[in-house]
Amino acid sequence: MTTPYLRRRVKNSLRLATYDGAAFSAMAGLTQNFITPFALALKATTAQIGLLASIPNLMMAISQLAAPDLTERVGSRKGLILPVVFIHALMWIPILLVPYLFPEPRIWWLIVFVIISAVFGSIANPAWGSMMADLVPMKIRGRYFSFRARTVGLVALAFSFAAGGILEAFSDSLFLGFAIIFGAAAAFRLLSLYFLSKMYEPEYTCVNENSQSIISIAKNLGSTNLGKFTLYVALITFATNLAGPFFAVYMLRDLNFSYLTFVLLTSVNAVANLAFQTFWGRRTDRYGNIRIVKITSRFMPVIPIIWLFNSHPVYLAGAEIYSGIVWSGFTLASTNFVYDASDSRNRAKHIAVFNAICGIAGCLGALIGGFLARYVPVIFNYNLQTLFLISGIMRGVVVFFLLRLILEVRSVPTTKTLEVLFGRNGHPIPVRNTVKKEKVASRK
Repeated sequence: MTTPYLRRRVKNSLRLATYDGAAFSAMAGLTQNFITPFALALKATTAQIGLLASIPNLMMAISQLAAPDLTERVGSRKGLILPVVFIHALMWIPILLVPYLFPEPRIWWLIVFVIISAVFGSIANPAWGSMMADLVPMKIRGRYFSFRARTVGLVALAFSFAAGGILEAFSDSLFLGFAIIFGAAAAFRLLSLYFLSKMYEPEYTCVNENSQSIISIAKNLGSTNLGKFTLYVALITFATNLAGPFFAVYMLRDLNFSYLTFVLLTSVNAVANLAFQTFWGRRTDRYGNIRIVKITSRFMPVIPIIWLFNSHPVYLAGAEIYSGIVWSGFTLASTNFVYDASDSRNRAKHIAVFNAICGIAGCLGALIGGFLARYVPVIFNYNLQTLFLISGIMRGVVVFFLLRLILEVRSVPTTKTLEVLFGRNGHPIPVRNTVKKEKVASRK
């Protein structure tokens, strides 16, 4: 039974988690869409952009596999989270100094520092996810995480605009502009560290008789519901990353868009994502996460194919709006499903395996995409558009063959898709039947 004092601590920690997310998103807004432009300013090739997008993801994936054991050795989740976040903040300093202190070819120095930054930026994710799953009750996870995502997304959007404005203002001294935004990113990450340090960590049991090993969880991927879901999301991630890292290259190099146009287009995506967080959050709470995953997955193959038919910024803004709506639902429901489908005793390990498998898939996708970009034929106007077509087809294949294998783990009402999407506030006309965990899907 929880006491009023404990409830207040949990409530305060959820508020601090939102503040932490806002500070983190300020850092992300200043950097996330600007590493590739920074690399292009350093004269990176398409293949090097592929490496920059893939190798950090691979190292992130590998590092997260070690995270649960590190957490157990430290003895608490915050004991791991706080020091690695501190190092992550400091890593923006050598990145901003690459054009000034390091010899040619500077792009390789950037890749090395981004790899190190990515590792320290992600190694605490399983511990953070485990702690947040303990703090947020299952019945309100959709609403809470959609609210948090909407809040932090607005911050990321604002700072992305700020970063684009800074780069436009320093177009004659571009590396100084990058130094300013990366230096500010370090400061905001330190601010997120402060908020994390004030959060309450629920009791954490390091070792118990029901604990599973990382290897055991990985071996059973194909035979458990959560494992099948992990493989599904990993293959979607692979297909997405065949093209994902190269949309920025396409806009900045092939279409010669200005930094301001580039920022506006990426921001349109973020606005659409934010606008639909509450929409999807209510529906995940009511209809289950897998229902939303299935709905958004069916729209996903179209995302890269839209880019084949027109290159006008207004048209591409529409493509970005569509993408933001679809990905907002898919990402929110996918994250919440991992929390729902994993038992609390092994949740950090399940999150680590999920993140690792998806990270490896993303790495392979970006590597193969960077390789294919040099050899695919020009079917439309640019060879990168051929890569977009391949990505769309592969997403469709994954959705068609694997989506049906995933089951919900909660009791949810059976409702037609149109009612899920257009029912008022996510509450449709009452229905007679309910799905009892879709044949009582296992949480394993």
